Amino acid sequence: LADSGSVSVEVAIKMALQYWQAKGEGQRGRLLTVRGGYHGDTFGAMAVCDPVNGMHHLFSSLLPEHFFVERPGCPFHGQWQDHYLEPLREALAEHHQHIAALILEPVVQGAGGMYFYHPDFLKGVKALCQQYGLLLILDEIATGFGRSGTLWGCDHAGVAPDIMCVGKALTGGYMTLAATLASKEVAEVISSPEPGLFMHGPTFMANPLACAVASASLDLLKASSWQQRLQTLESVLTTELAPCRQNPAVQEVRVLGGIGVVEMKEAVDVASLQQRFVELGVWVRPFGRLVYLMPPYIIEEDELRTLCQAVVTVLG
Repeated sequence: LADSGSVSVEVAIKMALQYWQAKGEGQRGRLLTVRGGYHGDTFGAMAVCDPVNGMHHLFSSLLPEHFFVERPGCPFHGQWQDHYLEPLREALAEHHQHIAALILEPVVQGAGGMYFYHPDFLKGVKALCQQYGLLLILDEIATGFGRSGTLWGCDHAGVAPDIMCVGKALTGGYMTLAATLASKEVAEVISSPEPGLFMHGPTFMANPLACAVASASLDLLKASSWQQRLQTLESVLTTELAPCRQNPAVQEVRVLGGIGVVEMKEAVDVASLQQRFVELGVWVRPFGRLVYLMPPYIIEEDELRTLCQAVVTVLG
């Protein structure tokens, strides 16, 4: 358990490194990931965020260097072709002996651009990790607990990671708590040789109050018809954001599960847009070229339509 999503990514990275140390392959000290990703604001997490378009350029001289390839080229609803895996294949063929793990946000790249990529890319990633004997870390902090329409983002591809990071919806957003889950094999390798335990243990990583909130939130999720709710959210977002496609300033409109994104051709003026949203009685937080909605599952349909209509109106 950890106190934030960023720390859960730190834990995942440390798990992967300690795993290979325990197996006598300490030269595997670097990670592989794709551009456009976002994994958090602590130093280990920053190092696997997009190195060019991320928001951490001020700290680049202090970050460890990892391997990056181009982000998946095939959108979620596009036509999959195997050549989209080629940059990854080339990087692994050249550097696999130095790589501890491959880390990805499954299917949805969040703060790095709200980009939805094809599930078959994730299937190919899993196969390549197995081929080269690498660990697969999936960052489900933003995608977990139903946000993309399935319980986990990786469920779209039918794959399971070796290490998974969860957070955000773990407590329903009420308190800060995250977790890093590992397969039995990873856990046993880390625990068996010297030092015989995982080398991580901050004082408050299992805040009892946050754990109680998480337990209650997970019970509510399991007892609810969340799949049906997500289908409704996706349907309303798809219908109500569709008029934005007629706007010449809009690059693309995309929807997946409970995520609706309007990508503009140019960066937006965040302050002025937010002021206009507030005047319409809604709160929306644009960034970069993106105006997006990730509403709570309990939102009423008329409330969601109000949100979407405000986006259409403000982008005009």
